Amino acid sequence: MVIKAQKGTKDILPQEISTWQFMEEKAKEVFSKAGFEEIRTPIFEATELFARGVGDTTDIVTKEMYTFEKSERSLTLRPENTAGVVRSFIENGMSRLSMPVKLWYKGPMFRYERPQAGRQRQFHQVGCELFGAENASADAEAILTAINYLKALGLDNLKVDLNSLGCPTCREVFRTKLKQVIKPHLEKLCPDCQVRYEKNPLRLLDCKVETCKEIYDLPEIQAVIQSDFICNDCSKHFEELQTYLKELDINYEIDKHLVRGLDYYNRTVFEIKSEKLGSQNAVCGGGRYDSLVENLGGSATYAVGWAMGMERLYNLMAEIPNSLLDAYVISDNKTEAIKYVQFLRNSGLKVDFDMMGKKFTKQLEKASKSARFGFIMGEDELKENVVSVKNFATSEQIKINANDIEKIVSLVNQN
Repeated sequence: MVIKAQKGTKDILPQEISTWQFMEEKAKEVFSKAGFEEIRTPIFEATELFARGVGDTTDIVTKEMYTFEKSERSLTLRPENTAGVVRSFIENGMSRLSMPVKLWYKGPMFRYERPQAGRQRQFHQVGCELFGAENASADAEAILTAINYLKALGLDNLKVDLNSLGCPTCREVFRTKLKQVIKPHLEKLCPDCQVRYEKNPLRLLDCKVETCKEIYDLPEIQAVIQSDFICNDCSKHFEELQTYLKELDINYEIDKHLVRGLDYYNRTVFEIKSEKLGSQNAVCGGGRYDSLVENLGGSATYAVGWAMGMERLYNLMAEIPNSLLDAYVISDNKTEAIKYVQFLRNSGLKVDFDMMGKKFTKQLEKASKSARFGFIMGEDELKENVVSVKNFATSEQIKINANDIEKIVSLVNQN
């Protein structure tokens, strides 16, 4: 029996890797320019970290985590990385650093959910987290960095959906009113929404079940959803953010239904969407989470951040061709070929050679498909200590002293 990749996992094949490497290189380039430094956290953490951080009423914690027991400890493969970054921020004393602290990450995440286009059970995210700044300029910086990254990938036709969830004080007023108007319809809601009604009413608006969505579209419920419930301080923060976005020429729309799927958000929440992805059209999601550091045992710290699913980004991008080798050594003398390959590699060139014992013409054919230059070392060349260099783009061929590495490297780099 052939063992296959598990459902919801996918190999990233050599013909795809150039696009992935391009996304990763652009992440480093764009985030570094904005002063973000890379952080790498463990793939598994204590289960409690996600229960306390992500929220024990979220679908992630209740349904989707890969959790296992080891030495009487409950461990979980990370379903997202904000909680892990916050844990590291606390554990490594980053609160003592000059604020703001700006971090970015990339890597695999794990959620047990139904696989679909751009969504796998093992998937990859890239994200940014910014700690220590209360002002709405930090929210704008987070959104701007995300937009700049997407632009660097060559993506357009994007839309920013924006909302404010308010602070715990003003949000409680909204929660109470929302529960009052929904209560007469409670028995008609799905089982998940009936649980959310008691534990986290705001997440009712994140439900994807059609019958629930129809109820939430009722006029009396919409009147509460569309009301301006946030307090003066939260309203001022939200208005300042919109001013920054206008000054930056970032197009946005306010979506009162936008709550995001995680419990730790307050005030700003946002999504960046693409029309090219169909119903699952969000490529970036994030917001402000000022209470999370304190909830996980640190001192009270303002924070804002976002994450993008890299599989979804990949689906939006045109495939980037794999780069060719600089040279391919063609010779029937394997000993001399491998010695010369190492000589060229030591000079910084990307070089390969035939290990399969192919005939000379087959080697030349392979070289023309995989490299920009063919370095031919036949019997005559070996006797004369020269190499015949064939430029496959122009079909020109010249002989060069095999040891004249400066001339060889100059020739390769000029073409």
